[in-house]
Amino acid sequence: MLKEIYFDNSATTKPSQNVADKIQETLLKYHGNPSSLHAKGFEAETVIMCAKRHIAELFGCEPGEIYFTSGGTEANNLAIFGAAHARKRLGNKIVTTAMEHDSVLSPCRELERQGFRVTYLEPDSKGCIKIEQFLNAIDKETILVSQMMVNNEIGCRLPTEAVRAIIEKKHAPALYHIDAVHAFSKIPVKISALNADLITITAHKMHGPKGIGALFCSRNTRILPILFGGEQQNKLRPGTLATALIAGFGAAAEEAKFAPEMLKKIEKLWKRCRELLLNIDNAKINEVSHHFPYILNVSILGIRSETMLHYLSSNGIYISSGSACSNGKKSHVLEAMGLSKDRIESAIRISFSKYNTLKEVEYFVSKVKSGIRKLCKSK
Repeated sequence: MLKEIYFDNSATTKPSQNVADKIQETLLKYHGNPSSLHAKGFEAETVIMCAKRHIAELFGCEPGEIYFTSGGTEANNLAIFGAAHARKRLGNKIVTTAMEHDSVLSPCRELERQGFRVTYLEPDSKGCIKIEQFLNAIDKETILVSQMMVNNEIGCRLPTEAVRAIIEKKHAPALYHIDAVHAFSKIPVKISALNADLITITAHKMHGPKGIGALFCSRNTRILPILFGGEQQNKLRPGTLATALIAGFGAAAEEAKFAPEMLKKIEKLWKRCRELLLNIDNAKINEVSHHFPYILNVSILGIRSETMLHYLSSNGIYISSGSACSNGKKSHVLEAMGLSKDRIESAIRISFSKYNTLKEVEYFVSKVKSGIRKLCKSK
């Protein structure tokens, strides 16, 4: 029997030992305020600049285009509110998708209350949003287009590289924002290919610490701040920088240089897990177009998500029923895809990391089978 299996990596990942060591070293050795004009402050600032360089190298951008935040939620809020209010004289329309993370959807709903118009593009039954939908939605009044690169619940890849061309074709004054929280460090997220103005990332989805994220903001892009009270980070995101967490973020980014090889390993885990689950009568894979192998969503018909989740947890296996931020609410992503009520209420999400193995996959599926036998009998 395996001691513990962690398949909830889309909620958060386990920090690597190198990341943990870097955070501890920074806390103890580089404890100065990076804004202080003395030697200890300069030491802390040097640590931050080193981390920025590692993150910028993954992006293919300049270190000065990286702005640190408290995480992906703050970065998304800064991008959306900052862009909308900076461009409101040019139009009042925002285009996004119905399958975004709530840290995008909630700001968009708030902007609707403020008088902005928001178009939510709907996915098909396999989570696909077509380029034609963006083409039809974007117009001369569009000031912001915001979409995720990879969906956090079902693991589908959304079209990103063609959106800039559509914005230009429609002569829209729109800024282009990508939520790359689940894609960054796992697949290429290069500025040269995406041509985005704003990109959100966070450390704890890539074996870094919680509480630190970042927003790429192109040097040619102007957005307005949502926080006030300091000169840090060009006043766009003021406040004392969390040096130790930033150092951990940089260490995680430095380790992520091996992502292409890791993607092949994760693909094997995804394929094996899917293959084994397909052999279970009650299990229905919630298939997606353009799949992202770090995430697999499956419905165990007849057993509520929470019930299976708790059964697996009692056996040392940790998964989720969807986004950790939703706190158990019904998945708006699966609803947008038009899945039936029983598929939605029985859906679980398996999400992999570099620490997972084929042996863990096989043990997990064996426990799903025993869970079905036990839980169906108890009804």
